[in-house]
Amino acid sequence: MTSSEGRWDAVVIGGGHNGIVAATVLAKSGRKVLLLEAASELGGAARTHEFAPGFRVSLAHVLNRLHPEVIAALELERHGLELSSATLAPTVVLSAESGPLTLLGAYGERLEGATAAEERAWRELRAQLIRYAGVLKPLLTKRPPDLDGMKLSEAAGFGLVALNLRRLGKEDMRDFLRMLLMNVSDVLDEHLEDERLRGLLAFDATLGSHLGPRSPTSLLGLYYRFAGEIAGQAGGQVIPAGGMGGVVAAMARAAAAAGVTVRTAAPVRRILAETGHAVGVALASGEEIRAETMVSAANPRTTFLDLLGPRELDTGFVRKVRNIRMKGNVAKLHLALDRPPRFAGVSADAHRGRLVIAPSADHVESAFNPAKYGGFSAEPVMEIALPSLADPALAPAGACVLSANLQYAPYSLREGWESGKPKFQAAALAVLERYAPGVGASIRHAELLTPADIEARYAMPGGHWHHGELQADQMLTSRPIAGASGYDTPIDGLFLAGAGSHPGGGVSGVPGLNAARRVIALEGRR
Repeated sequence: MTSSEGRWDAVVIGGGHNGIVAATVLAKSGRKVLLLEAASELGGAARTHEFAPGFRVSLAHVLNRLHPEVIAALELERHGLELSSATLAPTVVLSAESGPLTLLGAYGERLEGATAAEERAWRELRAQLIRYAGVLKPLLTKRPPDLDGMKLSEAAGFGLVALNLRRLGKEDMRDFLRMLLMNVSDVLDEHLEDERLRGLLAFDATLGSHLGPRSPTSLLGLYYRFAGEIAGQAGGQVIPAGGMGGVVAAMARAAAAAGVTVRTAAPVRRILAETGHAVGVALASGEEIRAETMVSAANPRTTFLDLLGPRELDTGFVRKVRNIRMKGNVAKLHLALDRPPRFAGVSADAHRGRLVIAPSADHVESAFNPAKYGGFSAEPVMEIALPSLADPALAPAGACVLSANLQYAPYSLREGWESGKPKFQAAALAVLERYAPGVGASIRHAELLTPADIEARYAMPGGHWHHGELQADQMLTSRPIAGASGYDTPIDGLFLAGAGSHPGGGVSGVPGLNAARRVIALEGRR
């Protein structure tokens, strides 16, 4: 059965934020675009859902890297997105021994609770990390080059990186190259003494990855964080009104204004290919839809192995796809509370920011150790947000939503999640109770999503929010794999636009933007 809507210029598979961005940019270029989403609403992991009566939350809860070029391309501010430096959320590092440490402004422009000497040391390290992240930042919105046939424009992009590196000066340039693949723990040993600050940086460098602070290349996670920005502030973060669903709503309005046709509850069963060229999709309903261009914002493994099928691909390519490391390492805990929790020593305003339980770098490393062998720590480290304080509509009057990322929850738990899940939840709640006494008694409902749950709910293989480990061997020209790193694929007319592509995950919109630009550039050459 073929669609009666006629031939489309482009069909985008997957209505997460990257799919919406790609569809909108293509539509604004004058193309007739259809966006297909399997779920009943757009947004993917950024959509807001009700997990208990009257309590709403999204899997992603902190916005820290929505790229300014995406905001401009979709005109998101015109469509209701409000981001300013005045709304930047603080980060509070909780410590039972030393009390809280608060980072104000854009990721610690000012510290509260640290000594003057430590604040000076942090100011120097922060500035250094921002400078070094700035060297790599131009690569975010550049297509990774085809090393076999690099175009002049692609070479110019890498030339800008070289120029930025040269501008650092001899001493900084040498230090940049020395530090590039270091582990974050060694860098912290060189610069800082405050265990709370060291714990935060160790946690943020490894959040979302199967790495500990002492793992080689773990410093790359901090560069990735500082390459993100909010309101022009490197490392800035906000907890948006309406949760991350508010950001998705602005994107959906931009898509509608650009003329994108959206179909939800329309799962794609397979991508149709003829003689090595993508020609359309077949939906689960049996309907076939033809298009000149297919753009998949789904996970690369889903795209190649499930939707396209191995028979359309070279066996070596298929082997590489199967070997992409994408087993998630973060669980998500949602609590419906009958009142806002009170974290000891934390001001009322700071409760509206991000709270991190990672009291030292050694504590983070110790939490990682069991995950190497398929276990979880009895003292999990976590990132907490209380989104209903920023937007009371997310919870009933007087009540509160607590959203926490629990790091080091292995996808393949050795004992299995059926028996391990209640134990892990109990461990997390015990840690929360120590820092926010009485929180356990205020719980109306709890929802714990393991990586396996995230995989099932959000069609995200491995439950990995980057759609693949964001490590040195799976970045740039190796993301997701060689031969599909520049949004192109071995199948003509099929492009990738999801977090599994360069530069990676997080709510940035950059993979979708870059993929759409690649389609437009190629079609302009025909």
